[in-house]
Amino acid sequence: MNPFNFSLPQEVFFGRGELKRLPEAAKNLKTEHAFIISDPGIEKMGITGKCEDLLKAQGIRVSGFYDTEANPSVETVERAAEEYRKSGADTIIAVGGGSSIDVAKAAGVIVKFGGRITDYEGPDKVPGKIVPFIAIPTTAGTGSEVTASAVITDHSRNYKFTVFSYKQLPDYAILDPELITTAPASLAAACGIDAFIHAEESYISKAASPYSEAMSEKAMELIGRSIRSFVADRSDMAAAEDMLAGSLFAGIAFARARLGNVHSMSHPVSAYHNVPHGVANAIILPTVARYNAIVDNGKYIKIYNYISREKADEKNFKSDMLPEAFAALNREIGIPSSLREVGVTGEFLEEMAEDAMKSGNTPVNPRETTKEDFIALYKECL
Repeated sequence: MNPFNFSLPQEVFFGRGELKRLPEAAKNLKTEHAFIISDPGIEKMGITGKCEDLLKAQGIRVSGFYDTEANPSVETVERAAEEYRKSGADTIIAVGGGSSIDVAKAAGVIVKFGGRITDYEGPDKVPGKIVPFIAIPTTAGTGSEVTASAVITDHSRNYKFTVFSYKQLPDYAILDPELITTAPASLAAACGIDAFIHAEESYISKAASPYSEAMSEKAMELIGRSIRSFVADRSDMAAAEDMLAGSLFAGIAFARARLGNVHSMSHPVSAYHNVPHGVANAIILPTVARYNAIVDNGKYIKIYNYISREKADEKNFKSDMLPEAFAALNREIGIPSSLREVGVTGEFLEEMAEDAMKSGNTPVNPRETTKEDFIALYKECL
């Protein structure tokens, strides 16, 4: 058993209508001027407007940056930080998916400590607590509201790098299932399977502990039973609650146990080909599951029974059934079956394999992996 320790330094509000707690959280942080970081879609849906109204009703001034993109860049982080400085705000509020929350983390780092966000690449480079920070996820996918990572794209290197520090965690996380019901089916599918992969990879990680495994298992249970229903009908509130809670628990799990080869491979795919993160993960998942099956220690049957419509017992289960179950789920929720379908070519395979080898997730994947292995896995995913 791996040694483990844990803490949840932020306060989490979870439940229908909990967005109303935003002013309370802001007041507890002594906020006088809030700066909302979000994306154009969330602004258009009116969610940022709701946040603004709640804050202004309590006498809190509000400014904002609503230009976050998928796979956010170094330049976006720097623009958000500059707008924050100009506004005179004292608190960051991230409203959106993992991209907006990651930009908020990264902007909070350089606003507080200066420099460029690339100066903080890697683990534990952030010297202290960042500015007061509230996260409000609007997708059930990344769990970024409870993870210590910010993943940012450096286009000068075609590389997605990670800033890892528990000092950039939000002070408050507000999870309101009503906020995720407006997502289109394609986004619900990509984010939902991403959350499941967070749970699955942290569960089989070499760094897993009893604590992280408990969170991983509950996440897989909730997401496995509701992802199909939620993709089919986002107004299904019971499914929305399961998906958002599952994403939360998966985030807690992988913040402690890290992930594996799926994420090692997907980050270069997004950096070189701008494929949405969740879609890249989902396409890669069956291939990596086949690769890792050789070292299955009894966890594959548990994962299978969380995700498959057909349940298995030890007598009739074989490890190769899990990759097929993942592929079947992808088909059901509308995920493409190959990387080539989403515009990936063989042009950068060697470069992507090199970047996958640099990932902090690769050492904890249950099966050791070389650069040549990654090239072969990418070819299979194509």
